[in-house]
Amino acid sequence: MSYDELLLEADNTGLVVKEKKLPVSKGRIKGKRIAIRQSIPTLTEKACVLAEEIGHYHTNTYDILDQETTTNRKIERAGRMWAYDKQIGLCGIIQGYHAHCQNSYELAECLNVTEDFLQEALECYKEKYGVKVEFDNYFIIFEPSLAVIEKYS
Repeated sequence: MSYDELLLEADNTGLVVKEKKLPVSKGRIKGKRIAIRQSIPTLTEKACVLAEEIGHYHTNTYDILDQETTTNRKIERAGRMWAYDKQIGLCGIIQGYHAHCQNSYELAECLNVTEDFLQEALECYKEKYGVKVEFDNYFIIFEPSLAVIEKYS
């Protein structure tokens, strides 16, 4: 989803999003208020950050700035996974296959996400599903490199 589409979704969910000067993090959520660093250079990157903050809203209800505890790291990961599924998902990987994307740059461009966000998502999917997963009529293979194979009947 684009930054504007995510802003609309946030608004429809009752979240207030403001761009601010954040010195440390790119995004923060507190209650129903989300702050996005205004100096993020692209709308694509802002969309990735906003998706993660909306994901934190949907997956937890308290401050997780302290990443020293295992519980907080798991909650942080849940918010990120929500964002990865929202912005990419297995369907997005298949969409990239049909768009003839040949590398991570092209796939990220096709899905309107940053390459870093895409790589982090693929790592999480590999941890979640293993080296391959069957989805609809496709095999998605994560190692040694990303590949999609369409099953034929």
